[in-house]
Amino acid sequence: EIRRVAEENGFVNARKKDSQDICFVPDGDYSKFIEGYCNKKYEKGFFIDKDGNILGEHNGIIRYTIGQRKGLNISLGHPAYVVSKDIANNTVTLGANEDLFCDTLFANDFNWIIEKPKYPINCFAKTRYNMKEVPCRVECEENSDRVKVVFDNPVRAVTSGQAVVLYDGDYVLGGGTII
Repeated sequence: EIRRVAEENGFVNARKKDSQDICFVPDGDYSKFIEGYCNKKYEKGFFIDKDGNILGEHNGIIRYTIGQRKGLNISLGHPAYVVSKDIANNTVTLGANEDLFCDTLFANDFNWIIEKPKYPINCFAKTRYNMKEVPCRVECEENSDRVKVVFDNPVRAVTSGQAVVLYDGDYVLGGGTII
């Protein structure tokens, strides 16, 4: 309905594609924005494999995200994906797509919209804004704001620092930060 009203009134953005991007980064260069905002330069470091072998050089750890394949500017003769990042050592670990899947996550700073469950519950979870909710089982730690989420089937590219949100149909049950 909003699009129709915008078009009826001649707004130039009436047919503009929806976006989930950060609107105040006009050129899409997030790393440049973060470096400028934080007044910090993220130095080059190494791409490594799961065994710690150096594969090549990266252009600054903030330029990569878990699950990323494109834009790595490295050729290994097979598809490579970012599977983890180590800020302390300034390394980005590359692996195969299957290395990105896990069946369990822990989250802290969990904020329950409902009363905190005393027993494990079955519900649905999202770990990325554009993913479909997936079935899971959630257990709360006693005297803590930490939860354990066990997925019915492994989930791709679960990322520390991102949010996990729990659902029961259209209802949000709560959310926290993936650790």
